[in-house]
Parts: sequence; structure tokens; C-alpha cells
Amino acid sequence: MSPSKTGPGRATRKGRSTGRTTTRGPVTSGRYTPPIPRSKKVSPKWMGPLILLLLVAGAMIIVLNYFSVMPASPTNWYLLGGIVLIAGGFVVATQYH
Repeated sequence: MSPSKTGPGRATRKGRSTGRTTTRGPVTSGRYTPPIPRSKKVSPKWMGPLILLLLVAGAMIIVLNYFSVMPASPTNWYLLGGIVLIAGGFVVATQYH
């Protein structure tokens, strides 16, 4: 090529084609494919019932305190205990695989 046909940095000017083509690479879809996990974590079988037990026990303590069934109720300590049990159920649930 002569210097008059090329632009700065040896780039060809518009409309000038060198006839060079690139080979087509592998065809990929635009979708994300997650990596294959190296090891799958499995929770123990007792974890599911523990979650339910904590959530139901916490709710029952709060309800029984509301209906004055608990000894020395109604008191805020039963409410606090029920909330702690429910929070414990949520903490265990976040660790479930």
C-alpha cells in the first residue's frame, strides 16, 4: 500500500478494504452459565424440624403470654423469650442448604 492510501497509524481510510477477514469463533449464547460447584453442601436432617420448632415455639410463647396462660403472665420476659426463639429460627434457616 502506498502512504497516501493509509491513515495515521497504518489504519486504512474509510471505504478502503484490504479484503482481510477474521475466522468465526465458537458460537455462544448470551445467557449466563453458572460454574459447576466443587462440592455440594448438605444440611443435617434435623435442621428442618429445628427451624420449625423454634419458630412455632416462639410464636406459641407470645400467644400464650397474650392470653395470660403462662405462669406470672403477662410479662415482657415471655415476649422477649418468644422473639429470641423466632430470631433463632431465622438464624438457623439462613444456614440451611
